[in-house]
Amino acid sequence: MITRDAENRPKSSSIKGRAIRFLSFNMQVGIGASKPHHYLTHSWKHLIPHANHFHNLDQIASMINAYDIVGLQETDAGSFRSSFVSQPRYLAEKAGFPYYHVQTNRNLGHIARHSNSLLSQFDASEITGHRLPGRLPGRGALAARFGEGKDALLVLLLHLALGKKARMRQLGFIGDLVSEFQHIVVMGDLNCQPWSDEIKALMTRTGLLIPTGGISTFPSWSPKRDIDHFLVSPSLKINYVKALPIGFSDHLPIAMEVLVPESVQLRH
Repeated sequence: MITRDAENRPKSSSIKGRAIRFLSFNMQVGIGASKPHHYLTHSWKHLIPHANHFHNLDQIASMINAYDIVGLQETDAGSFRSSFVSQPRYLAEKAGFPYYHVQTNRNLGHIARHSNSLLSQFDASEITGHRLPGRLPGRGALAARFGEGKDALLVLLLHLALGKKARMRQLGFIGDLVSEFQHIVVMGDLNCQPWSDEIKALMTRTGLLIPTGGISTFPSWSPKRDIDHFLVSPSLKINYVKALPIGFSDHLPIAMEVLVPESVQLRH
């Protein structure tokens, strides 16, 4: 287990509040790739249902049920390759999440419905899906607001582009989205390392902190790159952040616990 200890975490002010556990995971549509050769030998699973599909989802459900808010990238909202089962709904029911939200960014009809998904123990005041800018379509941000007004908590789930220019535009767009909020959690597969120009530009503009620098998540069988991240506002105190050594995908999940100020209204 890879964990940032207290001395290396971004500094936050003294906060009294409620501890909330977050998890972010690029689950690769439940394919279960855990070796380099699986990119070749498991590639057909991106298009065709496979025998281990529900077993893999059950394992993921067992892992995520310890968390309060879960952001999943590369889920299928219900198509041929997922046996026409909505993976977010299946996972929410299996793991005991009363609320789930799906943003389908690449809808290939019966073939595939590539999505971001947010599972939560709390009832969001507002859910908004945003198409992220880029030369190629299919990237999105799913925004959940918990609470009202200046005390609201904004949670943003992202899956960014592979190209740097597109990521710069996409994180510029995110900078606009978060500008009116003081309590913010951004999470997802950002496809870039914490010292990249695009993340540094977002941090400079917004004041967000990145506690996941140095926590490698990709590839899961031999992690060398830290491209899955949380970014948080200074108003949130980080208790821990870690990668989970679980080989359900080509990415490792990342987990974080933060103290959310008492003024944030979290409704069940």
